[in-house]
Parts: sequence; structure tokens; C-alpha cells
Amino acid sequence: MSRAECNALRGLAILGIMLHNYCHWLSFAIKENEYKFRFSRSQQLADYIAGGIDEMLPIQLLSYFGHYGVPVFLFLSGFGLTLKYEQASSQTPPAMNFARFHYLKLLRMMVPGFVAFVIIDFMTIGPYKYPAENVLALFGMCANLMPEPNNVIWPGPYWFFGLMMQLYIIYSLLLFRRHWGYTAGAIGVCWLIQAMCDPEGDTLNYIRYNCIGGMLPFGAGLLIARFSSAGKEQISRWHWLLRCLLLTIAVVAGCFSFHTWLWVPLAVVFASICLVKALPRFINDRLIWIGSISAAMFVIHPVLRKIFIPISRHGDVYDGLLLYVISTIALAWLTTLVTERIPSPKL
Repeated sequence: MSRAECNALRGLAILGIMLHNYCHWLSFAIKENEYKFRFSRSQQLADYIAGGIDEMLPIQLLSYFGHYGVPVFLFLSGFGLTLKYEQASSQTPPAMNFARFHYLKLLRMMVPGFVAFVIIDFMTIGPYKYPAENVLALFGMCANLMPEPNNVIWPGPYWFFGLMMQLYIIYSLLLFRRHWGYTAGAIGVCWLIQAMCDPEGDTLNYIRYNCIGGMLPFGAGLLIARFSSAGKEQISRWHWLLRCLLLTIAVVAGCFSFHTWLWVPLAVVFASICLVKALPRFINDRLIWIGSISAAMFVIHPVLRKIFIPISRHGDVYDGLLLYVISTIALAWLTTLVTERIPSPKL
């Protein structure tokens, strides 16, 4: 994949996450299977489609599938780390410096969004209570490790920063320039741990907030970055589209069994890659720009969700959604301009 295609993937992933985190808060939306597997939710989506789709179909699909933008980001992280530190650099990153550097990078992203969210939260109806230990855990990027992480990670998407810190540490200590078997072994062990859990249990919920749940797409990004240059073939756009359709069918089918559901993130990543390669240039150009502000969109979209979701809940579903999308993109662009003025950490 080229740098432009990676940015287009980031744009696609952040749009999925941002729209999902709005749609699944609507009371009528079909909820996702992200941390636990509930067959009833998959069956509810199937029943909805079989019963005759209506104008709320985009809301239902984004609510159920949009969270799969997260494994796309994890894949891109593994892919990017390999290209940056294994192919473009000959120096082994010291583990402590590596962790400090990436912690400061993530903190630099998170602070503006969190401050803005707290201000808006207290200015709108139903402000959240912020226990000191939860705030410290969030800024320490270890909120995922606390008991019942669902209740600690507010505002929701910020749990991702703790997950990334775990994967950065694992990469620098265990996977950096090691034989591919280490990465494959880590993927296998993490899959086995999840496969042994109760699909609807709290144990599965807990470990999927942490590195065990994210190792599959992250490790796949590592391996593909190492071996994808072995053979480069020219494939037509229509061929990529066909692959995307077949992988999309695999994604949908995989959501109806616990053990196939564990592998669905990989199919989503490959389907997303095929889609980006199949899309016309004018669409990809816009996705590339969205990808360039994706970090700001990630941290700022909860702020706008709190403001605009009451409009959708009161009946004007798509009016609220449209205002949310426009405002998120505009504010993310401004946030990017501000963040660029904050000094970057040095490795």
C-alpha cells in the first residue's frame, strides 16, 4: 500500500468510528458485538433486513458495523511501525524511550479533546461524574486495566489510547525485528485465550479492551508490511471491487458464529484495503484529506456527539447526524491546526 492509500484507509476508518459512536447511542439502533458476542444482536440485524428495510438502514448498519474502524487503525499502526522502524531505520528503539515517545504523542492528541469534552459536558444536560482515579487512569493510559473498564473510559473512544500503549510496548519488547513466528504466535495465543472465554462473559469483555483483543489486526499489519513487497501484481479496479464484495460477504457471515466472529476484524481490514483500491480517484482524494485529520476527528467527535444527538433523539435523525458530521470535520480541521503548534516529542 502507498502512503496515500494508508491515509485513505485512515479516512475510511475514522468515518466508520465517528458515525458508529453517534448511531449506536440512538435508542432504536441495533447494537454492535464489539467486546462481547451476543448472537441475538446479529439475529436482530438479520430480522430487520428480512422484514423489509426502511430509511433507517444506514443508521442500523453504522451502529452494528462502524466500530470495525478500530481494527483498521490497529492494522495501520502495525504496518506503519514496521515500515518506520524496521525498513527505514537500522536502530533498535530502546523500550523506555520508545514508550515515552509514543505516550507523549498520544497525550498530545488526547488533551485538547478531553478538555473540550469536559467543558461541553458540564454545559449540557446529564454531565458525567469524573472520579479522580478514573481521570488519572485515563491520562496514564491504563484505564483499560481497571475493573469494569466500561465505566472508566469516558468519554468512550479514549480507551483506544491505552490499547495502543500496550501494543507499542509489546512491539518494542517482543516483536521488533523478531522472526515472523513471534508475531504469528502472539496472534495465535491471543485468539486461543478469547476462544476459551464465555462469549457473553465479563472476562471476554475485559480482555477485548486490552492488547489480547487487538493483537490480530495489529500483528497482521506487521506481517504484511514485512512480506507484501515479495510480489507486486497489477490488478484492475474491478478485480479489487470483486474481492471487496466477497470479503464483505465473509464479514457478514462471520458475525453469526462466535469463533468466526473472532476473525471478522481481519476480513474487515482486507475488505477496506480492497475498497480503497477500487474507489475512483476523486473519492479517494477526499478520504485522504479526512485521513490527514483523523487523529483530531477521533479525539473531538465525542464533544460534538453530546451537542447534536438530542436532535436525532427527538425525531430529526438525519438532521442531527448531518450537523454532527459537518461540525466534527470542521472542528477537527481547526484542532489539527492548533495541535500542530504544540511541540512534538522527540525519540
